[in-house]
Amino acid sequence: MPLTIANILTLLRVALIPVVVAVYLIGGSGYLTAGLFLLAGFTDWADGYLARKRNEQSAFGAFLDPVADKLMVSAVLVLLAADPEMTQRVLSPVLFTIVVAIIIGREITISALREWMAELGNRGVVAVGWLGKIKTTLQFIAITVLLFAQAGMQAPALILGELLLYAAGALTLWSMVAYLKGAWPMLSER
Repeated sequence: MPLTIANILTLLRVALIPVVVAVYLIGGSGYLTAGLFLLAGFTDWADGYLARKRNEQSAFGAFLDPVADKLMVSAVLVLLAADPEMTQRVLSPVLFTIVVAIIIGREITISALREWMAELGNRGVVAVGWLGKIKTTLQFIAITVLLFAQAGMQAPALILGELLLYAAGALTLWSMVAYLKGAWPMLSER
């Protein structure tokens, strides 16, 4: 593993996962939890930017970057969906939980699809595209707004965060359909 700035930022994002979870669960400052999650989101943008700008792209970074994103997003979404204080205040607790399940389920499905397609030598069919990048960005923004809203339980911010999460859920489904459509010729073979 090349120890580049981009890879260090990705490793920092992975290291932040248990910190964010611990701060959330011990009832520490909600603003601290939101700030740590926002920092993780910033490292997601910065590691890719720096890897391209400094020509430091690596196989390790290409592997770990999306894994770090999925782990961070999934961990915090599970925390939010399992938090009775959060689910009692959202517009629709059932829809909120369903969207969380869709987002996490999509990440597992597409990860498995990418692994399978790579075994077939067709990894490019499910390569990360612009839609996936927008989806990830919207997920990070929605979750950050939800965490900041929860810290002070401001109703307008909570509604905005919830609506952004629903939009991220819609993009999540759209991108999953796009990936499955691209892989369908291989999936439908005998």
